[in-house]
Amino acid sequence: MWKRFKRLFIIKTRFEACLIIYALALGAIERGLHYLETYPGTGGYLLMAACTGSVFLGGAKIFDSLRYERESVDMAAISATNSA
Repeated sequence: MWKRFKRLFIIKTRFEACLIIYALALGAIERGLHYLETYPGTGGYLLMAACTGSVFLGGAKIFDSLRYERESVDMAAISATNSA
C-alpha cells in the first residue's frame, strides 16, 4: 500500500514532468500578476520575470534529473549483462 502511495510523488516520464512544469508555470504567472498589481512599473515586471524564470530553471532541472535517472538505469542494466 505504501509503495503505491509513494509512487504518486515520483516523476517517471517526460509527460508527468511536463504536467508538473505546467502547474508550476500557472502558479508563477498568477504570482507574477499579483506582483504587478502590488508593485506597478519596473519593479513588478522584474519580479514577474523572476517568477517565470524560476520555472524555466526548475523545468530544466526536472528534465535533467529524468535523463540522469534513465542513464543510470541503462548503465546498471549494461553492467549486469556484462558481468553475467
